Amino acid sequence: MIPRYTREQMARIWSDENKYGLWLKVEIAVAEVMAEAGMVPKEALKNIRQKAKFDVQRILEIENTTKHDVIAFLTNLEENIGPDSRYLHLGLTSSDILDTSFALQLREALSLILTDLESLMEVVKEKAFAYKHTAMIGRSHGVHAEPITFGLKLANWYAELSRDKERLSHALDEISYGKISGAVGTFANVPPWVEERALMKLGLMPDPVSTQIIQRDRHAFVFTNLAILAGTLERIAVEIRHLQRTEVLEAEEPFGAGQKGSSAMPHKKNPVAAENITGLSRIMRANAIAALENMALWHERDISHSSVERIIGPDTFILMDYALNRITGIVRNLVVHPDKMLKNLDITKGLIFSQQVLNALAKKGLERQKAYEMVQRNAMKVWETGKEFKSLLLEDKEIGSHLTREEIDSLFDLTKHLANVDYIFRRVFGD
Repeated sequence: MIPRYTREQMARIWSDENKYGLWLKVEIAVAEVMAEAGMVPKEALKNIRQKAKFDVQRILEIENTTKHDVIAFLTNLEENIGPDSRYLHLGLTSSDILDTSFALQLREALSLILTDLESLMEVVKEKAFAYKHTAMIGRSHGVHAEPITFGLKLANWYAELSRDKERLSHALDEISYGKISGAVGTFANVPPWVEERALMKLGLMPDPVSTQIIQRDRHAFVFTNLAILAGTLERIAVEIRHLQRTEVLEAEEPFGAGQKGSSAMPHKKNPVAAENITGLSRIMRANAIAALENMALWHERDISHSSVERIIGPDTFILMDYALNRITGIVRNLVVHPDKMLKNLDITKGLIFSQQVLNALAKKGLERQKAYEMVQRNAMKVWETGKEFKSLLLEDKEIGSHLTREEIDSLFDLTKHLANVDYIFRRVFGD
């Protein structure tokens, strides 16, 4: 079953309310571990749990003065908790909270993207089997090559999406690390076991060695893999755009009742949704470059990465969530024209079988280059005269000295090109 559109869920993940909620979750996890070890009074922890509330607007108001978001957050907590708030943030630095909570945020967002991706894969798989044996022309350089099926095209998309899913699953593991190691990561003011136990409570692992931050190669891995997925979505979108061209018109994105294609030309049905995916993919790839640039920071840390992540985090994930849901809708409701696919197969008057003729001549003992020249001269006549390729071959006495009429007829068999479709599907989808 395809889940409902997840825009509200993704927006919530990147809201200030959720961000500060995760900050509080990290602070309380550390306080709980310290209370278990007697470093924080249990009554103080109980009071913290009961009264640790925050107000987004109040935090922003305090930050206008402090110019420091974590201090503003802690100040607001102190206003609500009272004196026991001194047991929060003991021995910690701001990045302990920021980087650990960012890991939680990225995990939550990645999990939603993976759900979206699985929904798209389900739709692509369904369409692949529906059009498994629907013959169409395969194109290279945009020019007719040899026959394929529309199902094979969709199976190819599915295989790439499967790799995207595997990469993002690795990215989920890669980002599941936090740090509670204090300023410059030496545990000078907080013991390593506090980090280990607190992160276990949060479902994260301790970064084996951190500076004041978690190193940004982990984050770059996430955003570059999202960029690769964006590339896959664009590849699908570009294919649909080409198939919708008037001269091709083998498939087209859905066109709703009341939809308009042009302010000037009432006849227009444009692939605007697919074009939208292309544009969004460019932004997501650009954001990956920014994530890669974040890796080189001064010494144990600077904050040049922070402003970047405040933009590329929500932007990339919200755009990807939107793009995945949009392209899922396009594929699910794709209008396919099998009759036009068959018609287009015949546009080149049988030239798509030229390799079959070449191979047959080679099997008769001709040198490959000689056979190629014999086939090519007839193929070029098709372009020049518009005659059927088979008829020209039958008129060619040199070819006739090697191949009988019956042998030539047998070479123009579409089923030979598609004989291994089932085998390919088993490789992609399993038995």
